[in-house]
Amino acid sequence: MQIISTVAAMQRLARKWRRAGTQVGLVPTMGYLHDGHISLVRAARQHVGSAGRVVLSIYVNPTQFGPKEDLSKYPRDLKRDLSMCRAGGVDAVFVPGDGEMYSHLAAAPTRPDAFSTYVVEEKLCRSMEGASRPVHFRGVTTVVAKLLNLALPDLAVFGQKDYQQAAIIKRMVRDLNFPVRIIVAPTGRESDGLAMSSRNKYLDPEQRAQATILFHALQAVTLAVRRRPQSPAALQKDLRKFIQAAPLAKLDYVAFFDPETLEPVARVKPGTHMALAVYFGKTRLIDNARL
Repeated sequence: MQIISTVAAMQRLARKWRRAGTQVGLVPTMGYLHDGHISLVRAARQHVGSAGRVVLSIYVNPTQFGPKEDLSKYPRDLKRDLSMCRAGGVDAVFVPGDGEMYSHLAAAPTRPDAFSTYVVEEKLCRSMEGASRPVHFRGVTTVVAKLLNLALPDLAVFGQKDYQQAAIIKRMVRDLNFPVRIIVAPTGRESDGLAMSSRNKYLDPEQRAQATILFHALQAVTLAVRRRPQSPAALQKDLRKFIQAAPLAKLDYVAFFDPETLEPVARVKPGTHMALAVYFGKTRLIDNARL
């Protein structure tokens, strides 16, 4: 397994693979890996085959964090991550620093070399995560565009847990004609249904026990809409009460939307997509499902 830390080295290797006709799959991550990430590696391997190459990037991207978010505290364990990558069959791990990815980010805005180019999707990013975290998706699309240009993959794999993010990346790739296929893999879950997330590390034992309320909410709404279509407003009201059953939980949002356009729906029925975000203390968890 190759460990690459510079933009130049990643580009050289990517061009070498491309000249040889080697299929490449990219799995972008922020590290602190868990089994959900490794399931994305397996999905990439399935698509590129044994003769292909799988690149996993580890980079805690500063431009997708707001000023009061957890950038400095985001969990990191590179030694453990690399061990999981070796065991998971990753061919190359790209581990750049901020100086490589945003060499002039810290420059004063008035300087001519200050970082100033961002990739912005302007429609799908307005609701849900985009409303709660206004700068988040600008950072995500920018760093993913950079990673696609660096690794030159034939395909990139993202998890369904970040459903809105995956939809925005698919739109960016379509609109800007990136020659890459976006694969959205199923959400990895713990045995009790909690979506796997690096931020689960923040939860204390009591919060962790109550965090399954997100999964139970998805299940409850799925059962309700199987019986009959529902009003979004009525469901949102019911869900606020439902989530109050977990005393440590504080609902940020719940949304019901068309899975392709992400536009709100007038009636919630089978095939509608649902997403929610819930705080446990300062830890914010998200989940979603096709109902």
